[in-house]
Amino acid sequence: MSQGQWYPPEWPDRIRALVAGELTAAAPRRAATVMLLRDPGTESGPAGGATGPLVHMLRRRTSMAFAGGAYAYPGGGVDPRDDDRLIGWAGPPLEQWAVRLGVATVTEAQAVVCAAVRETFEEAGVLLAGPTAGSVVGDTTGDDWEADREALVARDLSFAEFLDRRGLVLRSDLLGAWARWITPEFEPRRYDTWFFVAALPEGQRTRDVSTEADRTEWIAPAEAARRYDAGELLMMPPTVTTLRTLTPYGTAAEALGAAEDQDMTPVLAQARLEGDELVLSWPGHDEFTKHVPAGGTGGGGA
Repeated sequence: MSQGQWYPPEWPDRIRALVAGELTAAAPRRAATVMLLRDPGTESGPAGGATGPLVHMLRRRTSMAFAGGAYAYPGGGVDPRDDDRLIGWAGPPLEQWAVRLGVATVTEAQAVVCAAVRETFEEAGVLLAGPTAGSVVGDTTGDDWEADREALVARDLSFAEFLDRRGLVLRSDLLGAWARWITPEFEPRRYDTWFFVAALPEGQRTRDVSTEADRTEWIAPAEAARRYDAGELLMMPPTVTTLRTLTPYGTAAEALGAAEDQDMTPVLAQARLEGDELVLSWPGHDEFTKHVPAGGTGGGGA
């Protein structure tokens, strides 16, 4: 059993309270995260001998209230303003995205995809948008781009306003929906998170600009999963699961092309009591099942 698994020490008590009917589950916030891929040699920096695509990962600051110290992908919550008006759009129509994401309306589909693109720009400096449906912006490292990025982070600027100001359309065809995980009901901070895959656009470079991360790196998915198994990298179940699903693909384009075949059924942890033992599991992902005896704690490895 892997040793890099993230389990907060307060989970057992919260699970027992939920099972006993003493805890009301918080409503999950919509969120999106992007597994940004590049092939070795397409950006400066060592590839570590990788033969397949590398994925861009961030280590969340240990001071973060949610998953501090865990490795993750660029991502964050949906901005409600992205539901308000339609934006310049390229790629599959919003009706098709709504079906793929399992949401009821085209505006909600737009908001989720906007969150994926906006958060990738905010946390990695990479923008999946262009002046036309067949183009993508190049260098985004200038001072004017940085000013806009900071305004987006501060929520002084909505993503729709940003695109309009720049004369850009969102390139939804550069994204593929990959998975959907919902934070367990016993967590006080809950997210309904859509995972996407995307390839680093030509001419762009990632930047270490996230205020929520203290380290970033490009790493082969298999190597990241190995380091998780060895207890060297801390990750939550959705992160290591999606890493493992990336390992069969030889290029970023191959992974992106496989997105339409991925199962988007939401994954939600289940907790039950078996006698005095608490059992925590994620359906379909047996490696994360945890047994906590009466009086036990949930911290540490799996």
